[in-house]
Amino acid sequence: MKTPSPSATTIVRRAAVTALAAALTAAAATTGAAAAEPDRPELHQAMQAFIDAGFTGVQLRVNDERGEWAASAGVRKLGQAAKPPTNGRFWTGSVIKPFTATLVLQLAAEGKIGLDAPVAHYLPGYGLDRRITTRMLLQHTSGLFNYTGEYYDDGTFAPGIPATGDTWFTNRFRTYQPEELVRLALSKPARFEPGTGQKYSNTNYTLALLLIEKVSGRSYAEELQRRILRPLGMRSTLVPGKRTQMPGPYAHAYYRIQEAGRWKTVDISRQNLSLLAGAGDLISTTEDLHTFFSALNDGRLLPPGLLAEMRVPYGELGYGLGLFAQDLGSGCGTVYQHNGSPPHGYGTLMYSSPDGKTTLTGSVTWVDSQTRGPAKDFQKLLDGLVKQVFCTDRPTASKSAQ
Repeated sequence: MKTPSPSATTIVRRAAVTALAAALTAAAATTGAAAAEPDRPELHQAMQAFIDAGFTGVQLRVNDERGEWAASAGVRKLGQAAKPPTNGRFWTGSVIKPFTATLVLQLAAEGKIGLDAPVAHYLPGYGLDRRITTRMLLQHTSGLFNYTGEYYDDGTFAPGIPATGDTWFTNRFRTYQPEELVRLALSKPARFEPGTGQKYSNTNYTLALLLIEKVSGRSYAEELQRRILRPLGMRSTLVPGKRTQMPGPYAHAYYRIQEAGRWKTVDISRQNLSLLAGAGDLISTTEDLHTFFSALNDGRLLPPGLLAEMRVPYGELGYGLGLFAQDLGSGCGTVYQHNGSPPHGYGTLMYSSPDGKTTLTGSVTWVDSQTRGPAKDFQKLLDGLVKQVFCTDRPTASKSAQ
């Protein structure tokens, strides 16, 4: 017997019932999702703390036993609602120093550089004190004047090339040559006799760049590409040279300046970091920084002996050969790290466990000024974030999310 065809009314009714059921199911799913704990709530809270403190944007990436997590908070650009890209590019600042140190140590492993040999042996044209060794450059124990200026223990400041404030803002597109930076530093009195103290100085790492170029016969950018970036597949990292524009996408940073008696907020996403050759002139992403730092600490970039030397903390800074060793205390252990900030507007963080299996990388942006704006709270905010990632006795929110 043939089944009668349904009427148009019946079809409409069936469709309505199906749609209602789908709507109820979706509503239930939405309610459940809203009630559920957000992914890694402790990390979202830590990001929000930066925004609440006045930073305009933050992007973080964590790789650990729970997998990879990446997120962002705040805004990519003032006046717009979009968040910063979770893997956008940024000016890294001093995060380049471990890259520079790694290149030097690779050349040392090949017998092309002696860590305890005088730098003047390789760079004879600068009149360097022959007591200054390669190791002293990487360890900040050379005593060389910091070409971006020196703060002395009595509170006085000896100016160098302006790297902050309104003078930097006016000259932020100027191009400097590494030789120019080094010769300026060498024209100033040394901070101390070589090897008798420790003071962080960008001059050490610009000299290391010149050392790499002299010994390898290639530019710093070429050696970085050949030895680290290409083998690790780091396609979003580059040495900018004279370029002032980052490839997109990226979060914007700002500077407040007073002109004609009125405050003005200027986008400073474009800037020339040749001012910090080998010491702070790098563009990267959170993913690429994770790739590098994980590979470095798990032993893929250096022989075991040199990696061990690199990570031995020395002096008042707790600084090895291009790395800080930081003891986070009970339940946390030691992490290796190097943070960074170019002159204004951007801040970078890069942390790793000793085995390279747990890493934290990130970038923050803000509206800066001569006072450095919210950047003064940078380290304080990092403390809580770092402990969430590397400590076993995390707050309850973290444990419940596991």
